[in-house]
Amino acid sequence: MKIQQYYLACLSHASYMITDEKTKTAAVVDPQRDIDQYLKDAAAGGYTIKHVFLTHFHADFIAGHIELRDKAGATIRLGSQAQAEFEHVSMKDGDAIEFGDVKLEVMATPGHTPEGITILVYDLAKSKTEPLAALTGDTLFIGDVGRPDLLASIGVTADELADMLYESIGKLVKLPDATLVYPAHGAGSLCGKALSKETVSTIGEQKKFNYALQPMSREAFKAIVTADQPEAPDYFVHDAILNRKERTALHDAMEQQLKPLSVDEVLALEKSGGQLLDVRDGIDFEGGHLRGSLNIALSGKYATWAGSMLSHDKPIVVIAEEGGEEEAVMRLGRIGFDNVAGFLAGGMRALEHRGDLVERTERITAPALAEWLAGTQPGVAGKPVVLDIRSEAEHAAGHVAGSLNIPLPHLEERVGELPADRPVVVHCEGGYRSAIGVSLLQKLGRKDAHDLVGGFKAWLATKPAAAVS
Repeated sequence: MKIQQYYLACLSHASYMITDEKTKTAAVVDPQRDIDQYLKDAAAGGYTIKHVFLTHFHADFIAGHIELRDKAGATIRLGSQAQAEFEHVSMKDGDAIEFGDVKLEVMATPGHTPEGITILVYDLAKSKTEPLAALTGDTLFIGDVGRPDLLASIGVTADELADMLYESIGKLVKLPDATLVYPAHGAGSLCGKALSKETVSTIGEQKKFNYALQPMSREAFKAIVTADQPEAPDYFVHDAILNRKERTALHDAMEQQLKPLSVDEVLALEKSGGQLLDVRDGIDFEGGHLRGSLNIALSGKYATWAGSMLSHDKPIVVIAEEGGEEEAVMRLGRIGFDNVAGFLAGGMRALEHRGDLVERTERITAPALAEWLAGTQPGVAGKPVVLDIRSEAEHAAGHVAGSLNIPLPHLEERVGELPADRPVVVHCEGGYRSAIGVSLLQKLGRKDAHDLVGGFKAWLATKPAAAVS
């Protein structure tokens, strides 16, 4: 038997395929929505994907269970507490399936969600009693546990889920120390607060080093796992609900969305409430872009920020480098944003003779900003507002002296806090988020917004400690 991990860095998401040589059978756990890699690897090894498990209804991405059902004929398997529109096999604690040398046993581990399960993987050629691995979903991470607060807005309280999580962790720590731990997410995921960059560990290692697995009372556990959690994007609830539903498969959705649009068609969509999404790198966007567009570059945490900054129920028009439209649309589909109306045919070339529709974004270096703040920049009067769009925790750890902190997800609703009579210099940590923030300010009508090149890191590299709070 073999366990193969697939790690999708842009969503910090891990999925798994378990294969058996005797029966040439495969099972996939927590697949991403674009399933080509599983189909390709199964075909290369001569395996048939007969089963697809979801450890829970994920909130940060749309899983590929519908696609594997439709393309491979796989049976969808869920924990017994899961309620879904689509046909599936419900598996309670202790239920198992076997194929060849593989046994997959369900352990009910609610807490991150009520329906959460762990998949215990047995290599029957080595042991019929001790699992080789535990695919822990979002219950147990490397260095952390799943946050219990994501479903509070749809009827389950964080306190109730934290109680469940305490019991579930109590079950997991009783597994043999040598049991491999394979979680569904790694560092960068917002499904926890202290996830490791490592993607595999053991129960024994986690009992030693994971803060949430140390001996403590129920109340102490609940307090520590609910404290200081990062803010969850609005799209998480949308995805958690959509993962329960019968829906259109990704390939079919994309066929409808990859539609070339003329400039006039794009402008008409914008006028009727459409969202213009420019996915080029920030430096290219700032050199010239279609007025009113939002920049979220494919080169960073694109899906997460698209889900945070865009609406899933208003049409989206993609503006990309020619040939990049399909990837942009597919990655929106990974988070259930199937509301793409099309893409600007020809990209920015379509605007070569429409200069009235193109605007630029001013960029400023850290030394130039320092001169401006000190009042020593030649020919420039008045000092700018330095807008820090990082999280409150990042700002508290160190910031440009005198800067205003409005985290990026709240910028639109709090834009009125910016003085109207002073220019604005926007920064994040390294420059990716500030390109989003400046594009939003321009979209909202601010003509005096600047992007700090290199962000706070550049400021730290060029300024004395006195300029940092």
